[in-house]
Order: sequence, then C-alpha cells, then structure tokens
Amino acid sequence: MKKTRIIILSALLSLTMILSGCGRLGGSNGKAGSPNTDTLSVVTTIFPEYDWTKNLLGENPGNVDLKLLIGSGVDLHSYQPSAADIMAIENCDMFIYVGGESDAWVEDVLKRSPDENRVVIKLLDVLGGEAKEEEIVEGMEAEEEEEAEEGEEYDEHVWLSLRCAGIFCDAIEEGLVTINPENKETYEKNLAGYRAELEALNGEYESVCEDASKKTVLFGDRFPFRYLTDDYGLEYYAAFAGCSAESEASFKTILFLAQKTDECHLPAILTIESSDGRIAQAVRDNTKDGNQEILTMNSMQSVTDSDVKEGVTYLGIMKENLEVLKEALK
Repeated sequence: MKKTRIIILSALLSLTMILSGCGRLGGSNGKAGSPNTDTLSVVTTIFPEYDWTKNLLGENPGNVDLKLLIGSGVDLHSYQPSAADIMAIENCDMFIYVGGESDAWVEDVLKRSPDENRVVIKLLDVLGGEAKEEEIVEGMEAEEEEEAEEGEEYDEHVWLSLRCAGIFCDAIEEGLVTINPENKETYEKNLAGYRAELEALNGEYESVCEDASKKTVLFGDRFPFRYLTDDYGLEYYAAFAGCSAESEASFKTILFLAQKTDECHLPAILTIESSDGRIAQAVRDNTKDGNQEILTMNSMQSVTDSDVKEGVTYLGIMKENLEVLKEALK
C-alpha cells in the first residue's frame, strides 16, 4: 500500500514539474494560481482545518483564497493527491496539514518544492509532546505485522479534541498574520470569538461526561476519538484503531465487544460516519439482550465540498456528536 502511494506520488511530482515549466508566474510572493496578483492562497488538507481558517478569516476574507484539498468524500487514510493538488500546495502562501502517517506524501511535496516564504502548519508539530501514540486496547484487532515493520505511529485524529482545536486556531491565526499582517486586528478579533465558542462547547462536553451514569463508550468500528475520550476521562473499547485499514473483525473481537457491552450495561454501540454498520450489528446480535441502539459519531473524515456549501461546520458536527454521546453514556 505504502509503496504504491510512493510510486503514484513520484509520478505526480514529475508531472507537476513539467506543468510548472521554468518557474512560478505572478501571484503574491511570486506564486501562481490567481489572476489577481494581490490574492493570497491558503490550502488545507482536511475539513476541520478549512473551517477553522474560514472562521478566522471572517465573513470578508478579502484577498485570501481558501482551498480544501480533501473534499470529495474520500477520507484522509485513502486520499491520493492529484497533480492539481500538488501544484496548489507548491504555489500557496500558507499550507495546513495534519502530519500523520496518512499524509506522509506531503513531506515529499514540501521537500521537492521548498519555499522559505510559505507558512507551513503541521498539526502534530503544533501539539508537540501532547500528541498521542496510537494504541491497541484490550480486545482490539491489531495489525501486528504492520506495527512491527513501521514502529510507533501517532494518532492523527487530533481535530476531534475541542481543546486541541483551540491550540490549532492560535497557530493558524499566527500564520495568517504572518502572510497578511495588515489584517492582524481582524484575525485577533475573530480568533477570540471563535475560541469562546470552542471553550463553551468544551464546557458542555465536560458537564455531560461528568454527569453521565456511564463512563465507557464502545465502537463496533475504527476508533478515531481517542483525543476526545481522553479529554473527558472516558474509557473505550473498539474493533480497530483509528488508522486501521482493516474492515473485517474476527469473531473473537466481536464476542469480546459483545461481552463488554453486557458487562458495562451499555445502551449503545457506536460506529463512525463511513461505516456500513455490520460489525456493530454483529456485536449487538451477540449480546444477551440484543437491544442496544447503534449510533453514529462523525469523525469528519468524509466531509464533502457539497457539505461545505450546505453550511456544515466543525462546531455543528461536534454539537451533533455531543448529542450522540449523551445517548451512549445514559
């Protein structure tokens, strides 16, 4: 899988070098992309980064063009950049990405097109020592061969922590000021307002989790919510780790999750938005009562451009996740 991605990326990088010709033409800082040479370009890989930046830019983004790369519904783990995507990164003034295993391709793009004027924000670097290594908990299917080959891997689903989101917004605001200092006051004001909304919602999560009769969630699925559960002191069980490529759980795993559902008296079995629900249903079928709800939490890995146009927001999705969590912790 990884070798295939490297081969594809090498071919795309070669193509972009041909398409780029002898150099970059026009644009701010000598960059291409917009007929308006005063336009600044900000490129984000995933929806949460895009929406945070959009809120910091405000209703009047002025001379800033904001682009979401992964807006086709393909999640971060399966995404392959196109030649146009690579060129967008090469020609932008500011680029934001997660920095986990799934977008390791980014490092090659940045190495092949160095630019000291480009502001680059890597979320895992922003977190530093607060970034968490991906873990295998009791009962979870482990990809042992892959782990042995690749060693330790960081959990890249950092955007699902409201607390981390605030830290990332601070870094994004600083980056926007760097490329567009004349709008510093606007960005500072927008950051203060948006951070207040993040903190208010974080407070709601704290209250719900503190008052909940249950302190455990169980996913018949991949588990990308470790940062969220750690924030609020929740325990979890799941079929797979967040970045797992597996889609079929063994009967041993299903039986373990069913027994944990019974043991913890859980009212719900959780899935993520892209799931077909088969594993969750199999877990429920093997519980004593077989009457648990199957509920879905949105990990924002499949948000599309159409969703964005329809007004989907990071805070909106996190509020919906809170309502699901309330039901799961009853």
